[in-house]
Amino acid sequence: MLKGKHILLGVTGSIAAYKAAMLVRLLVKEGAEVKVVMTEMAKQFITPLTMATLSKNPILVEFYNPENGDWNSHVSLGLWADLFLIAPASANTMAKMATGVADNLLLTTYLSARSPVAISPAMDLDMYLHPATTKNIEILQSRGATIIEPESGELASGLEGKGRMAEPEAILESVRLLLGKIQDQPLKGKNVLLTAGPTVEQIDPVRYISNYSTGKMGYALAKAFASRGARVTVVSGPVNIPVPEGINVINVKSAAQMLEATQQQYEIGADILVLCAAVSDFTPGVSRGTKLKRKGEQLNLSLVPTADIAATLGKCKRKGSLHIGFALETNDEEYNAKIKLKSKNLDAIVLNSLNDKGAGFAHDTNKITIIGKGDKTISFPLKSKEEAAIDIVEFVENLI
Repeated sequence: MLKGKHILLGVTGSIAAYKAAMLVRLLVKEGAEVKVVMTEMAKQFITPLTMATLSKNPILVEFYNPENGDWNSHVSLGLWADLFLIAPASANTMAKMATGVADNLLLTTYLSARSPVAISPAMDLDMYLHPATTKNIEILQSRGATIIEPESGELASGLEGKGRMAEPEAILESVRLLLGKIQDQPLKGKNVLLTAGPTVEQIDPVRYISNYSTGKMGYALAKAFASRGARVTVVSGPVNIPVPEGINVINVKSAAQMLEATQQQYEIGADILVLCAAVSDFTPGVSRGTKLKRKGEQLNLSLVPTADIAATLGKCKRKGSLHIGFALETNDEEYNAKIKLKSKNLDAIVLNSLNDKGAGFAHDTNKITIIGKGDKTISFPLKSKEEAAIDIVEFVENLI
């Protein structure tokens, strides 16, 4: 998603500077070109050599190279960047940014930058809550800077509270969303309704039937659609995934609850319906209100079919809308997927097989085949679920 983007990373004097190393690594892995400008104090916390090795670019600290006199142009840096990200941003640096002080290369670059600016504060609790810091953050926001909120927890001082720099993964997600808003957004104005995760079918108050779905693929898709400008609503079964910024999540448990919530949202208006959830095909015929006790050697559990969400919505499909389904198969994969494509009135179906290593539930990777109408089939190699999500979104854009 960040392939070819120019990210200028500013690192200031903070104990959180160690996180900047992982942040650079994540940005480079996403395909971004990263240049790093550091303050003198930042060098006390993390070495320029570390940052240069990870970014694959020389680190800039001084206005000029003292060995040969080469000038490090803050103007050129500001023009080069698609995004100037300052992480960690100390209280001192933010105060100087707010008042226009330009006594180091990072600050002069900030004043010259024409790109969007994102700031990830990091400091102790009392410094973060001080009225001066609060006012400086307000000033920077009023000038268009994006503030990536710090997290709460144990601080370097030993205090507990807000002030910890956001984790590199959270900062990466903010960068994705910010650059996604800036770049062309082919799905701007489109409403995407997406189901994700497993469903839980209660046997009694302490036991249930479910499956191994983690929701990773569905949430990766939600983020990918949002990055292309779509308004995204996720009807989600129980998962351990933070709610992505800018995405509306409706939490449900059972297949019946997922059907009800999805129908309600579909009636409100959905241009694109993506049925990624691993919905239980069966539910106990009777859900008991008290815990079942062991009696004898066997327990016979009666199961009845759950409602078929894809088929139900396929019957009331609106003209002009797109329905995308998912099929996880263990045998006769393409044959079974094509049957689902037709029987559920889908425009395309995303197939993956448990026979493919690294695909399916609980993995960070997936290997997908997209089958469209007319048996149009596109197969992709094993990729991260984030990359697979982009392939799916691009396929949907081509359908539109």
